[in-house]
Amino acid sequence: MSSDTSDTLSASAHPGRVALRVGSLDRVVPFYREVTGLEATREGNQVQLGIDGSALLELQEVPDAPERAPEEAGLFHVAFLYPNRAALADRLARVEASEYELSGASDHNVSEALYLRDPEGNGVELYCDRPREQWPQAEDGTVDIDTLPLDLSDLSRADGERPTNSHKGDDSGDITEGTDADADSETRAPAGTTIGHVHLESIDLARVEGFYVDGLGLRVRARYGEGGTFLAAGEYHHHLGLNSWNARSEPASDGRGLAWFEFVLPGGETLDRVAERLAERGHTVDRGGERTVVTDPDGIELRLGTA
Repeated sequence: MSSDTSDTLSASAHPGRVALRVGSLDRVVPFYREVTGLEATREGNQVQLGIDGSALLELQEVPDAPERAPEEAGLFHVAFLYPNRAALADRLARVEASEYELSGASDHNVSEALYLRDPEGNGVELYCDRPREQWPQAEDGTVDIDTLPLDLSDLSRADGERPTNSHKGDDSGDITEGTDADADSETRAPAGTTIGHVHLESIDLARVEGFYVDGLGLRVRARYGEGGTFLAAGEYHHHLGLNSWNARSEPASDGRGLAWFEFVLPGGETLDRVAERLAERGHTVDRGGERTVVTDPDGIELRLGTA
């Protein structure tokens, strides 16, 4: 992998939208509305979920799409970053009051995280960052990301820092055409909520790491044993996670699960350089229309955009 820092992305680069193929919007949308607090807008067989009209997650209904096979590469989880600890505590309270259950909760040194699976098995993380000055640093300049038990009782107490409100979620299953205009503003995620990172399950960790480091321009920020790598633009702990823990052996297909994810670059010049680098490394870069699209070595579609 290249060590030329001129090829690395600046700290202003970050993940953008994530798109999932699902079998049933009526089954999946209520989960995301209630658990994440995002607002839903429906157009035909697609639902956009986001904040103040800015989409973060796109759900594409494909009833005939097969389930993701156990050997396929794809999504480990999509991670929603909340702007503060009180906002994460509020999401915890809403999960606890809902029909959904946590699949895990971890203190990662750099962040506090709640884990769930949506009704079709897609991994979801809700998290908030610890202050950067508290992130433990290794001698080589990387960060020490650990997985420790999270004290949910302590996190719950942070909910008291938010204005008092009901934790009764909107459990309506049907989304009509148009915007979620009548959703209770008290249940919505706060401004500043975003996609913090995307975590993928890979076939060949070294090969896909090379794509995202040498091609896209991310930096290695942490390694987790022999099977996990965390990459970022700038000094963030990670914008992209890669792991080979579940021994995936086949590329991603067009079945249910991750359809594509986006990385937002700081401008057109950066996009041009990244597209050229990827093409030089033998990857087909489609720059037709308003989208720049490339497929990573695991068969996952990456879309490149500009801020």
